[in-house]
Amino acid sequence: MSIGIKIDHVKKMYGKNTVIPDLSLEVKPGEFFTLLGSSGCGKTTLLRMIAGFNSIEGGEIYFDDKKINDIAIYKRNIGMVFQNYAVFPHMSVYQNVAYGLKQRHLPKEEIESRVMAMLKEVQIENLKDRYPSDMSGGQQQRIALARAIVIRPDVLLFDEPLSNLDAKLRVEMRLVIKRLQNANKITTIYVTHDQEEALSMSDRIAIMKNGVIQQVGTPYQVFNDPVNLFVATFIGQSNIFEGVLKQGEGDASVVLPTGETLPVARKVQGENDQAVKVVIRPTDFAIKEGKGDLSGTVKEKIFLGTEVRYTVLLSDAKEVEVHVSSRHPTKNVGDSISLSVNASTVNVFRCDSGDSLMEEKA
Repeated sequence: MSIGIKIDHVKKMYGKNTVIPDLSLEVKPGEFFTLLGSSGCGKTTLLRMIAGFNSIEGGEIYFDDKKINDIAIYKRNIGMVFQNYAVFPHMSVYQNVAYGLKQRHLPKEEIESRVMAMLKEVQIENLKDRYPSDMSGGQQQRIALARAIVIRPDVLLFDEPLSNLDAKLRVEMRLVIKRLQNANKITTIYVTHDQEEALSMSDRIAIMKNGVIQQVGTPYQVFNDPVNLFVATFIGQSNIFEGVLKQGEGDASVVLPTGETLPVARKVQGENDQAVKVVIRPTDFAIKEGKGDLSGTVKEKIFLGTEVRYTVLLSDAKEVEVHVSSRHPTKNVGDSISLSVNASTVNVFRCDSGDSLMEEKA
């Protein structure tokens, strides 16, 4: 049965340097939970605290109702997959995966049955007698994954496991990891700086900055309803505008310094004439024939098969990124272009704090 994880006001210091000041978080049983942030934000430090590799200077961590702060690493029943694979080079594939089971003194027949079943799940059963030095990075990561899951851990921890793989292998291994996690219902915490990984694999995501969690939500929530400007600009590409909020009866808009107006279809919790910042994703523009919300000139054009990416120079010399389907008639560099905005996707933020002004969805 899957367990839940509770992190209650934990604190981490290295000497006088506070890395995590006061962090609380709950991970649901069987959940694939991702810690997402840039290098140095504290995500790996937190993961290592859960694993037992790092000390805890304050607060508590629980597996269900069991406090684990002072429990030895080997007694936490954790499976961990590292960035550098950490497979044993002097052991065969079979021996690597069997290692944790032998440490638990299981019967030989059970070890063989569980190892072979796991090697089949990660699709390297035909390589069981090979050594890591004769295998690709992707194959070595499959060994590490099998070794972590075969012990039937209560918690599975991943520390940037795909960073050393090429783009194609990363996509392939995402599917393998998610499929195995779903099949085994293991509560999982996954650390990454890769937004695409986080969005494609997670049940929920915690976005971190300077040891502080900025937002916790589903991939849809953090992408479409960011709680502040940091989250909005960290997840995906964003175009930022500054303007003045205009509140009408049941609708809102933001007037730019050029006099152009950006429509906002959702309710905004701000005051009339308040200075605000607006975030619009490149995919939330459409090319319009005739007058649109914005106008400018195509500065750059990149064709990517299914998509065309434009850099557009607006009338006030501001540059924006615009991504549209290649099935629509395309523009060329130097062409005038008119853009309409998908008003239902516009997010508005305070200029001072960067906090969202959007009314929460029911």
